[in-house]
Amino acid sequence: MMQIGKDILSVYNVSNKLGTKFIGKRIVIYPQLESTMEIAKIAASKGVPEGTVIVAEEQTSGKGRLDRIWISPKGCISLSIILYPDIKHLPSLVMVTSVAIIRTIKKITGIKATIKWPNDILISSKKVGGILIEGTIQHINVGYAVIGVGLNVDFNIKDYPEIEDIATTLSDEKGKYISRIDIIRTFLVEFEKLYLLADDTSIVYREWRENMDTIGKKISAKSGNDVYEGIVENVAEDGSLIIKTPDGETINFTAGDVTLIE
Repeated sequence: MMQIGKDILSVYNVSNKLGTKFIGKRIVIYPQLESTMEIAKIAASKGVPEGTVIVAEEQTSGKGRLDRIWISPKGCISLSIILYPDIKHLPSLVMVTSVAIIRTIKKITGIKATIKWPNDILISSKKVGGILIEGTIQHINVGYAVIGVGLNVDFNIKDYPEIEDIATTLSDEKGKYISRIDIIRTFLVEFEKLYLLADDTSIVYREWRENMDTIGKKISAKSGNDVYEGIVENVAEDGSLIIKTPDGETINFTAGDVTLIE
């Protein structure tokens, strides 16, 4: 299924007639980077235009949450978007990004993906993508926010036995070649639509919640030295998990690591 030669990323292929107002108006594509996030943070600190997108054909030192390694060979999508949002919109950024990815996968492949709280994208319980958000806050203002997106599109997952049992690719799930260019273009359009709804987060929240795989699952949630076990009853509009523990206590879990308990 791999047809990488047909899918060479270029600024023209990604941005031509994209139709966005500002997301992707400036795109920089590298054949190889250690991390699009690191390049994007440097660019953001210099004040490049909002909506600038950094893309890598191949990423050699990608990372996910909690500094975990993110494998990003050729055939993946590795990109970062630079934003300068209002501080009140920070909690909704992961929702906006997640929903944009879910919409994109559905539009291009017809496959329904789901979200594992807080930032993993799953197909049939296997990870197909992830989100990382980093930034700076100066007093009560956001210096910048960088949205990192990794998506497994078209590579041989069997070449990476360490993730073969827990990850998948869009091409494998669809059973045919999927274009990274089509995915990136659609994602940027969907992302901008949702980002511009920042003052009415109810729409984004509702769609984020509807696609949340974690609701109803028994989980273990760890934050620092604190560990909680229970059933996820819901997700709040601020992005937190609402967990009911075995003794009946309700906990709003805002940040940390969550694992499913079979």
